[in-house]
Amino acid sequence: MWPLYGVHKEAFLKAVWLENKTLIYRDNLPLPEPLEGEALVKVRQAGICGTDLELLKGYYPFSGIPGHEFVGEIVQAPKQPDRIGERVVGEINVNCGSCPSCLAGRPNHCEKRTVLGIKHRDGAFAEYVCLPLANLITVPDVVSDDAAIFTEPLAAALEIQKQIKIESPERVLVLGAGRLGQLIAQSLVHTGCGLSVVARYANQRKLLAQLNIACIAEYTPAAGLFDIVIEATGSTDGFIAARGAVRPGGTIVLKSTYPGDVQVNLSSIVVDEVTMVGSRCGPLAPALRLIATQMLDPTVLIEGRYSLKAVQNAFEHARRPGTLKVIFQISE
Repeated sequence: MWPLYGVHKEAFLKAVWLENKTLIYRDNLPLPEPLEGEALVKVRQAGICGTDLELLKGYYPFSGIPGHEFVGEIVQAPKQPDRIGERVVGEINVNCGSCPSCLAGRPNHCEKRTVLGIKHRDGAFAEYVCLPLANLITVPDVVSDDAAIFTEPLAAALEIQKQIKIESPERVLVLGAGRLGQLIAQSLVHTGCGLSVVARYANQRKLLAQLNIACIAEYTPAAGLFDIVIEATGSTDGFIAARGAVRPGGTIVLKSTYPGDVQVNLSSIVVDEVTMVGSRCGPLAPALRLIATQMLDPTVLIEGRYSLKAVQNAFEHARRPGTLKVIFQISE
């Protein structure tokens, strides 16, 4: 099965390796072999996101190949050989299907789940990656690789609207205009809500201005003015700002993941009857359909392309304040 694309079983995998909060490029890893029901995917592109940066800081004790935003091509599918050649993106949560959460229709909270490039499963910063066939969604021809790479983060942005209703005339504040914040803002434009975004950097404000989205350069916590506040700063200070911005009876949506604890005045949340919503992953199919309609253009966020060998330069770029999307160009 390995002769596809000139890959031989004796070959080694080239990938980015994370261990002890250190990233290195490796060219001596064993090639992954798909398990029962899985496919082998040749990765074309993979994107660096905020979670990858937090993993490097120790957000979760992961060792292995990181990366969960990708587009690739199925090159091996023992159970469904007819899918070989499909260009795909992948749902990152792999569930068992039999635990109480799975049986209750909550597979993203499977008690035995693995998560691509985050928890007990090697990720997509590599030439090849394995995922269950059920996790792989075909990319329409009208969607470029550059656009498809945003399917997973856009799904996370759309998850907010699945969890809470957002419409006119609600006042909505997005804290953070980075990689995820930009996609959240783009996805909210069509709801008719009164949308404002805190964007500290000129390049972020320029993109938002093109969509006629109101920008705030800095936000100082004050008396609550907003019905809904979406915290996507990636900083522990973001929660403090969100708490100050939300009105009594309003809702705070938390999208950031970071190591460490946050000091929370729970009494004020009780007194003001503030609803707190944790928001993580979303389904990829709706996000991919939205990209295909071209109602939004995520490709404007791409700022840099690097090879896997240039992992240090890629992550240094991604860490710069105000940087949007940096991707690994792995194959054509």
